[in-house]
Amino acid sequence: MTESGVGMGLRGRSGIVSLVGESLTQPPAAERPVTILLGPRGSGASEAHSALMEQFGPQNPFAYVNLGVEHALLPRYGLALLARQLERKLPKYLRSHFPRLRLGLLASDHELRMTTLVEGRRTIRRELDAFQEQTEARYGDYLAAFFEVAGGAVGAPDGASSAALALLQDALRIGRRRLPSRKFTSSAAWYGAHPLIRSQDAWEALVELNLWRHNGDVDDQDRLDRVLFSAFLEDLRQNVSHSFMPRSYLLLLDNSHTEYGRRFLDLLIRARHDDTVVAGTTCDPLTIVASSNRWLPRWGPATGDQWPWRLRGPDRAALSDWSEHRPTRDSDDTWWYPLRLRDLNLDEVRIRMELEMRRHPDLAPFTRLAPFVHRLTCGLPRAVHQVTGVLRQSGVPAEDGAEQDRWLRTLPERTLRDGEDTPTLCDAALDHLLHGLDEGARDTLAECAAARDLSIGTRVLSPGDALFGEMRARWLLLSPSVAPTLHPWLRRLLLWRLARRPDDWDTVNELLAEHFRAGRRPVQEMYHRLAWGCTDEVTGYLVTLFAQAPAARWISEFNAITAAPNRLPTAGGPLQLFASLGPAAPSATITAESVIRELVTVRWLWSDPLTDPGMRLNDLIADGFNQLSRLRRNDVVALFNEAERYRHWRHPLTVTSEG
Repeated sequence: MTESGVGMGLRGRSGIVSLVGESLTQPPAAERPVTILLGPRGSGASEAHSALMEQFGPQNPFAYVNLGVEHALLPRYGLALLARQLERKLPKYLRSHFPRLRLGLLASDHELRMTTLVEGRRTIRRELDAFQEQTEARYGDYLAAFFEVAGGAVGAPDGASSAALALLQDALRIGRRRLPSRKFTSSAAWYGAHPLIRSQDAWEALVELNLWRHNGDVDDQDRLDRVLFSAFLEDLRQNVSHSFMPRSYLLLLDNSHTEYGRRFLDLLIRARHDDTVVAGTTCDPLTIVASSNRWLPRWGPATGDQWPWRLRGPDRAALSDWSEHRPTRDSDDTWWYPLRLRDLNLDEVRIRMELEMRRHPDLAPFTRLAPFVHRLTCGLPRAVHQVTGVLRQSGVPAEDGAEQDRWLRTLPERTLRDGEDTPTLCDAALDHLLHGLDEGARDTLAECAAARDLSIGTRVLSPGDALFGEMRARWLLLSPSVAPTLHPWLRRLLLWRLARRPDDWDTVNELLAEHFRAGRRPVQEMYHRLAWGCTDEVTGYLVTLFAQAPAARWISEFNAITAAPNRLPTAGGPLQLFASLGPAAPSATITAESVIRELVTVRWLWSDPLTDPGMRLNDLIADGFNQLSRLRRNDVVALFNEAERYRHWRHPLTVTSEG
């Protein structure tokens, strides 16, 4: 729990709050999107839900449901939990009511004692009254009874602030809210007129709902769910048609990728589409923000080729953007608004660290490690939080210098206290990112992660494409179409784990190097030979290229090759590691070969934030490029510029291949 969900959860997500605010102020009948926040586990969707709750909850009716709970969250349970929260009394509005939904749930909940439809019609009102009185006597009101069977779905989202938690508790407060029997009549008439119900008699229609629930087949169960969702939307439309009522209601649906979450979203969108497009009624007044860390199967293959939507970024999210890009209303895909959550940039990481450490003034000096944390995690919010947690809990040297560098070198092995558990940072992060993936699959993924292009890694090292498809479906690929690469934080952790298996590390990189050699792709081959530790071969290739290629091309290939991962010893700082990799017999004269060999080694170390946390090797790289410029007769401007770039390094806002 944090002090401010707005400060944390919407850091780097400002477009989302603008979109929600805009949607909540639209006329009640205006069409609004089903905004879905997409990204891997830890991308901050749950925090965004908490921040939206805190931002808009005090003045607007809202409801939050976590659709990722372990137990079965039936659609009827989810509707009851949402309606119960939306009934919360707000100072500026009258209380909202859901008579149709309550009646439909009541009529289908308790199995009626009857032998014929006529008998059921005659006794149903008495049965409903008795059942309602029983539940109210026990729980205070009928909808509150659903807390007992599905209360785990309304727990506070990850990263919830104290303010958001207080709002949620207020929405869930138990109180007597009875549906008078006299209101049964008008609500029952609505069911009698519904197109999915065979009987046009109001009371027989309710008996039909009961039979679907307790004696029906799969199709009957589906029909019942559709009718209940339609009742929920009709109640909302009727609420906003009165004076002193809100224009819109905010629904926050967390972890919608689960089986029950997908079912809930499908029913909600289908009900909206059937009512608004097929039946031609006004649109419901819902502002919906869902989240998913999986590609939803209803969208087709995870390549996205068959889905009419193209993902949008959260920074410029707006109703106008949705209206401009939405597919035609012929398809229910028209209601989606998919926003791909981005990683935090450097400034956002720095601010987040400052906010997290505000309660610990003695840790303030560690905010200067923000560039290191950004390089290491690529700005994945959960990763930033975990790394900051280790810094806060452990005895990291406070002074910037060699001792701190050596400590940070082993950061993945440091423990992260989480309640009674004390896993290493590496294990805790992998368990979260790869939840549900067994150890065998994780070991294979670590081997495949040695290749920058995961599709090549899985093709060479893992039979079939299941593992690659799983990573794509989990939003764990940075570039899902061209040269798909694992998220840098996940890849770094997997390679850290693979480095603990030195024989497998060498074998994997040897196989990949041979694959690229056979395909005549020397840059990729040298990348894996350097990861394998073959610095002499890499130096030889770059020396030959230096004499033949333009300087700009040489720099480009040099950068690509020296971005290779390493499994160097964890002891020692960057300068000690650099000294240990020097030649046994250093050259007495400065030659292209000696300079390039030194440059290969130093930039290989520099490229890994764990090997050079403070980027202390910049000057050595700059000196190397200056020396190369003296050894070349022409085309030296690019080399001079590269030297200046390292000597006056400025951390980029976003992560690049250069750390």
